[in-house]
Amino acid sequence: MKYHIVQLGCQMNISDGERVQRVLERLGFEPTDYEEEANLLGVIACSVRQKGIDKVYSKMQKWDRWRKKKNLLTFVTGCVLPADREKFLKQFDLVFPMSELPEFPEMIQQYGIVTPAGIQSLDKGLEEMEKPVIKSRNEAAFKLAGVSHPSDKSILHPEKDIETFWHIVPKYSSGFEAFIPIQNGCNKFCSFCAVPYTRGREVSRPSDEIMAELKDLVEKGFKSITLLGQNVNSYGLDKKGEEVSFAELLRMIGEYGNQSEKKFWVYFTSPHPRDMKDEVIEVISQYSCLAKQIHLPIQSGDDEVLVRMNRKHSVEKYRAIVQTIRRLIPEATLFTDIIVGFTGETEVQIENTRKAMEEFKYNMAYIAQYSPRPGAASSRWADDIPKEEKKKRYHMLTEELMKHSLEYNKGLKGKTMEVLVRGKDRKEGYLSALTEGKIIVRFASDDESLIGQFVKVKVNSAAPFSTEGVLVKEVVAA
Repeated sequence: MKYHIVQLGCQMNISDGERVQRVLERLGFEPTDYEEEANLLGVIACSVRQKGIDKVYSKMQKWDRWRKKKNLLTFVTGCVLPADREKFLKQFDLVFPMSELPEFPEMIQQYGIVTPAGIQSLDKGLEEMEKPVIKSRNEAAFKLAGVSHPSDKSILHPEKDIETFWHIVPKYSSGFEAFIPIQNGCNKFCSFCAVPYTRGREVSRPSDEIMAELKDLVEKGFKSITLLGQNVNSYGLDKKGEEVSFAELLRMIGEYGNQSEKKFWVYFTSPHPRDMKDEVIEVISQYSCLAKQIHLPIQSGDDEVLVRMNRKHSVEKYRAIVQTIRRLIPEATLFTDIIVGFTGETEVQIENTRKAMEEFKYNMAYIAQYSPRPGAASSRWADDIPKEEKKKRYHMLTEELMKHSLEYNKGLKGKTMEVLVRGKDRKEGYLSALTEGKIIVRFASDDESLIGQFVKVKVNSAAPFSTEGVLVKEVVAA
């Protein structure tokens, strides 16, 4: 029996999906890249953007047609708003929050599906199989018949059982890149954001678990590890006196990196400017395993828009953080997130955002066209910027980004860069790699054994979002 999962949204959803895959494969299901071959179809959904939810609806319609012709079980989990969840209940067989993943095997069983593991257990006994701990429940509970309105404060508690979910070992999709969730949920309540309504309040994962997972990954040869959370630099604030701060967690990782004989790079995403302390930047500057790449969402370069977004930071506060990064880690690359077409955004205000991009010279910016999300405060306001105007502003900022990305990449010409090879490039006969600062470098080679290895490449040409070079040293000792 086979399964197929559609993963939407951010890196956190990708990480969550790796745990879903582990649970399914413990049950004996095999993955397939082809939806039509699967007996079990699922979506790791993302309610944060309307585009993501539109994709779920598209899958729902297609899978409904298939269910009329063959036995098929469908499920949806991930970041799902109550309003979206109510619609999904009518179309999917199973709808549950990610924190209830440990109970997924029993949900499948109660739905009447005989799993490959169940068949196998007739001969060898379930006690010989590695399974997540599950609690007894009934079908009504996981079908979520009662749906709360987003304004109901009862949904804004820490996601129940999330720490049990963290105990599930992921099925890592790569042998050299991995994600480690360190925190779940958010307390910031940005007016445009649905995360507090999909993932609840902030919960920090125990630092000893984080360190144990990281050390295990490094010993197994993983070379790029990303710490994940909706607001990573608020790590530990929910457990003051019981847990370390984010800076202290990074220092623990840095000290381990100094002691380890393995070479690896550690990244994190996403931080919030409001909680970004100088100490975090100082720690990154002190340890070689802490990658010199900072993702710092600005969302808008206009103070009035930032107030309406409830970001609780000003452009000046953001500027001070960037100046500290440039002073302490001058080699660091800078990434950001920006929303265009937010309610009431004027021509002057979008121009201020363009000016901010010009000032901060981002290497990469993830630019999104605003779409209201049910439950978020801004959903009650008029979405008064026409789609065509949003597209226009999106293209304007993209052009600004390309200008600064190209300028930076041209500065790499003639330099020999240490890079991590990630796979085959779209350009025939080339491999694709990333620098420590996550700049793409492609080079001519058909040696796929280099994938997952550190190599050295001399850059000889540059484009806005990538560079090209020549392989200088095939493998860097790790």
